[in-house]
Amino acid sequence: MAEPTERELTEPVDLCDERGRLAPEAVGWSRRPLHRANLAGPWGRRKRWEYWCVTSPELYVSITYADVDYAGIAALWVARPRDGLVVDAARIVPLGRGIALPDTPGTGTMAYEGGGLSIRIDDRPDHTRLTAATTDTAVGAVRVEITVDRPPGHETLGVVIPWSSRRFQYTSKQNTRRAVGEVRLGDDTVALGGDGPEAFATLDLGRGVWPYAIRWNWGSGSGRSADGRVVGLQFGGKWTEGTGLTENALCVDGHLTKIHDELVWEYDWDRPLEPWRVHDPAGRVDARLAPVHDRHSRASLGVLSMEVHQVFGTWAGTLRTDAGDEVAFDDVVGWAEEARNRW
Repeated sequence: MAEPTERELTEPVDLCDERGRLAPEAVGWSRRPLHRANLAGPWGRRKRWEYWCVTSPELYVSITYADVDYAGIAALWVARPRDGLVVDAARIVPLGRGIALPDTPGTGTMAYEGGGLSIRIDDRPDHTRLTAATTDTAVGAVRVEITVDRPPGHETLGVVIPWSSRRFQYTSKQNTRRAVGEVRLGDDTVALGGDGPEAFATLDLGRGVWPYAIRWNWGSGSGRSADGRVVGLQFGGKWTEGTGLTENALCVDGHLTKIHDELVWEYDWDRPLEPWRVHDPAGRVDARLAPVHDRHSRASLGVLSMEVHQVFGTWAGTLRTDAGDEVAFDDVVGWAEEARNRW
């Protein structure tokens, strides 16, 4: 499966066949979510997650809802770059009991409540409602209430990465979705969108059967170009090499430009707050991230270990759409990361 397929899919398709293996007709990429993730692989290898991140110049907010077979994960994270405030509330649910994610993206409700943390993700045809609350913080009670727009015709990247017929991943990366709401941090309230600074949401949706050891890069950004166009950046690396597909794309004013080649990543794992650069040798994108916050996490539970540097900041650079438009951008809020997992 190492041939450079990069076939565009246009009709709904099941991810797996009747044996639980990757269906050949599911391999490719799409401009909207088309896959039903009917996973039936071996226990311990199946990974399902939805990671939402809402960004504005003033605040970063993420919600994680995941089932990785061994455990379920529910997490709320908030960071305010101007003063370094961080709220990090996470709960691990043994064997993922009570954590349920739909096979079809963008449908139904996902919820968790326990240990002073509540999370709810409500998907509707034209929007997603994100709510979360925790009392387990240095600033007191924290509550998140955000509505994320899903405009008709807005294009996003869906792609199936085929390591083999038994190991594969479907991912839906959805950026530049406008967000409106508020985050209450103790006695302070921060507005997102509306009367506050413009905010965008990004969804990283994953469903797959994974190898035990893996590394990946991921970069994302949502904001405005120098001339006011809405710009979305979606970069991947490492984990897709040799599969014939990539998770690289650009989104300008809701239209997706697929990048079929692997990108070049330049950064220093040991100095993550130094600038990161991601570029395409063919010249379709050259972007530099100026980090201001490193979300570094490390965990080790027996045979399981995970370590991630996810750095937040602003992207600047140039891109070229598939229509040939040259777009310059600056101060596009987003992040870049390297993850090293044994899971």
